[in-house]
Amino acid sequence: MTTTLVETPREAADLVALLTTREPAEEAALFAAADAVRKEHVGDGVHLRALIEFSSYCRGSCKYCGLRAANRELQRYRMAPEDIVAAAVVARDLGYRTVVLQSGEDASYTGEMLAGVVREIKALCDVAVTMCVGERPEADYALWREAGADRYLLRIETSDPDLYATLHPGMSFDNRLRCLQTLRRLDYELGCGVLIGLPGQSDESRARDLLFLADLEPDMLGLGPFIPHPQTPIADALPADLTTTLRMTALARLLLPGAHIVATTALGTIDPAGRERGLSVGADVVMPNVTPQQFRALYEIYPGKICINETPDKCRGCIELRIRGLGRHVAGGKGGRPKDSFPQGVDRE
Repeated sequence: MTTTLVETPREAADLVALLTTREPAEEAALFAAADAVRKEHVGDGVHLRALIEFSSYCRGSCKYCGLRAANRELQRYRMAPEDIVAAAVVARDLGYRTVVLQSGEDASYTGEMLAGVVREIKALCDVAVTMCVGERPEADYALWREAGADRYLLRIETSDPDLYATLHPGMSFDNRLRCLQTLRRLDYELGCGVLIGLPGQSDESRARDLLFLADLEPDMLGLGPFIPHPQTPIADALPADLTTTLRMTALARLLLPGAHIVATTALGTIDPAGRERGLSVGADVVMPNVTPQQFRALYEIYPGKICINETPDKCRGCIELRIRGLGRHVAGGKGGRPKDSFPQGVDRE
């Protein structure tokens, strides 16, 4: 089978063929095409998003996640609102232009409480604020947007409704879609993504995931490899492989040329050079951790996460050296919505 990469593959069969090819030349052509599209549409800058994981409590029971409510082995924590703001100030002082406020689905943080955190961060720091706290009422989403939140990351994880139901007991695929639609209507810069290599996932369903994302047209994408956690019902499942994750990243770049795509920390966990490899096949974002040191190891979505013992300043310096090693540079802007941020004739960095 030979697939021409001059035209972006938009049929499921073509995507499956590229996901499963055994031809090194085809894979090399795919990766080269994705890197060229990345360079043309979002430039050589790599955007750094400072990640603050402020609570490991979660009401959910997702079968792949170490934060699931049924995990009694996990030591839980919650950061006080003033400590979340303090972590954002640390990020600002290290030169980050975006902070990501991430937690499990923890209802103890009310809508107004998190709105206050967002207002304080926006008052103290010239940064974009991304929220990543799961499914919440529309009133909360609207409140945070009014408070100054710029972006919201809500991954679908799988676009297969049956697989979604199997892996997310007590949750609704339709409600997930409604949340995404609400966030778009409220004019958030929308982030979405999938988990690659889940048990029950096939190459055909991964192709459908890519087509789902292409139809959604999110502003940013997170495509992470599945890493089994020992305190979950699917602890014995095989982890995702690097090759499939990189091919998914490359195909996502071809389908969504102007989106911001993350080279995830999980990619660096399954391979020491995983983030660099992701950046080389279409990604343009890295999310270094600025969570206070005493909490980092406790936010255990999956085991073996890298960088949990590094200080924020060390992590910031390390990732910049890695980026420079690729012949790339740290982007200076906030990395906003591409179609708004990169008008014709304006520098993309």
